[in-house]
Amino acid sequence: MSAYHIYDNAPLGSLVRYSDGTSKPPARFDRKLAAWQNRNGVARLVKKQPQRDRPTYTSPASITLHEGDFASGGVVVLTVRRTHSLDSDLRFDIVERPAADAVRILQEHVDTTELLHLAENRDTAERWLTQHRYSNVRLEDVTEDEAGVDVVEGRAA
Repeated sequence: MSAYHIYDNAPLGSLVRYSDGTSKPPARFDRKLAAWQNRNGVARLVKKQPQRDRPTYTSPASITLHEGDFASGGVVVLTVRRTHSLDSDLRFDIVERPAADAVRILQEHVDTTELLHLAENRDTAERWLTQHRYSNVRLEDVTEDEAGVDVVEGRAA
């Protein structure tokens, strides 16, 4: 599937696999393996950015995937996110949708919404918010329709 399919059909919080279609090289080829890992992986969908037209440039619509956080001493030092334009040459598949009882913690920006955290339920979400201070935040329950699998790899489920 293309990034267009993820943009149109995957709810925020979905796990998305991206791949360039090549096979994984043996571990002994460090550079080839690092390059392969750079274009193949699984990450959580945290943002869908619409196309933006500015006076001097136009940025295409895109999706942002959260790959992980690196911590030291319990403090997050580095957050890894990758943004892919909708015309990316990679293949994208929805691996898992958020569960029906889950709650999204979303932060509003000027023209987009970003997923900060996907909690198991509302109590967990409210506890997370007391520990992490953000502005312009709202909680959103994952509905049964979003959690259900409507389309699997382009086919009706």
